[in-house]
Amino acid sequence: MDVRPLELGLDTFGDISRDPDGSLLSDAQTLRNVVDQAVLADEVGLSFFGVGEHHRKDFAVTSPEIVLAAAAARTTNIHLGTAVTVLSSDDPVRVYERFATLDAVSNGRAEVILGRGSFIESFPLFGYDLADYEQLFEEKLELFSHLLTEKPVTWSGRTRAALQDADVYPKTEKGLTAWVGVGGSPESVVRTARYGYGLVLAIIGGSAARFRPYADLYRRSLQELGKPQMPISVHSPGHVAATDEQAWDEAFEGVAELNNTIGRERGWPEYNRLRFQHDVGPEGSMYVGSPETVARKIAATVRALGNSRFQMKIASGSISHDRLLSSIELYGTKVRPLVHELLAESSATADAAGIR
Repeated sequence: MDVRPLELGLDTFGDISRDPDGSLLSDAQTLRNVVDQAVLADEVGLSFFGVGEHHRKDFAVTSPEIVLAAAAARTTNIHLGTAVTVLSSDDPVRVYERFATLDAVSNGRAEVILGRGSFIESFPLFGYDLADYEQLFEEKLELFSHLLTEKPVTWSGRTRAALQDADVYPKTEKGLTAWVGVGGSPESVVRTARYGYGLVLAIIGGSAARFRPYADLYRRSLQELGKPQMPISVHSPGHVAATDEQAWDEAFEGVAELNNTIGRERGWPEYNRLRFQHDVGPEGSMYVGSPETVARKIAATVRALGNSRFQMKIASGSISHDRLLSSIELYGTKVRPLVHELLAESSATADAAGIR
């Protein structure tokens, strides 16, 4: 099992939020706010800030690397990456070049999380056929794994032009950190292990404990393939405020609005407060509440899955920028030390009981 220290990070999709008067912010202001959020995350000691890629009106970020480069210029320690890069509708060579460039300007803090994405707008936008959904990701992920070696690449496939001894620049100083985001299929977990990527479990429904078989499968697959153990991260939505009730009230409207917008497209039932209260409870996937509540839930996730990073997805729907900043501050200054204390207590108890 991977035993590296737990890191706490944040993810955002750059959801279009509202001013205090209720009016929607512009895309431009939302993007500037995302950079400010990354700066605060660095200041409060968080380890990672991830920016998603979407191509629809609900979200402002279509070019995460540019937003991350702006954040790199104003931060010092925090690692900067995506959540996720939709590799299926992008070109692996260009993705590598952009992130190698980000790695240079951030002094080695760039990470890329590759995935297929949960939305399909990028496929017709960039001229890809959804009938090739599986093959696009499989081939491009394979090619990207070759590019990560930073040696000349010879490769051929059906979904892009072949490469013959292609050398790609810029070279990084210490290599590029790469992960694959997985929604919960065993095939995706095994593929991630086969290519030697870190695993990000996107847990956006149900309890984290039900993903234990996937974490076990990933570790077992790495071992059977003769590869070193790699880190596991968890991505789940959340929001922190002074009390549970305040956090619930601040988060509910935006969560409901976003769920209902997507639900109308996908035929989901109307989202309501009862469903929300289940989702923020012990068996739900949302980490919404006071610092103590959120810390306890994160610690329980780590005990269940053994993940070495937790990425809380902030800004679900129309929650305001000032509330997001408050949530980030509490997450870094209150939740982070509490999680480490809870895990240290668990470890000490296990040692005393002789079960480690």
